[in-house]
Amino acid sequence: MSQATIATAASPKQSVHIMELLVGYILQVGVLLSMILIAVGVVWRWFNTGTLGFDYTISGMNFFEFVLTDIQQMAAGTFRPRLFANLGIATLMLTPYVRVLASMLYFGFVERNRKYTMFTGFVFVVLTCSLFLR
Repeated sequence: MSQATIATAASPKQSVHIMELLVGYILQVGVLLSMILIAVGVVWRWFNTGTLGFDYTISGMNFFEFVLTDIQQMAAGTFRPRLFANLGIATLMLTPYVRVLASMLYFGFVERNRKYTMFTGFVFVVLTCSLFLR
């Protein structure tokens, strides 16, 4: 068996392993980062007020408006406990979104599998539309 044949035979197994690692890292980083941000916001809130709860509603606002408001506050230098909690929630919500995006790009450019690229592309479009809903 030649080197090229061996490399080709091992390629699908390596490819699946790479995809599993990529998805695993995306999910781990997203969840851990969101936990840290939410914990910072809650602990900061507790030190400032002695309570753990936040009193606000986000009705009438879609996800992107929610995130844009927080980014504007960060740019203005307005850091407060609620901002960190909001960023943690946004990170947690964006984690599966980034996972689907990474899968779609992987299937499209690495695997060159049109069927899976179309499936994940459809899921990506549905997720994107759902983030724009109020």
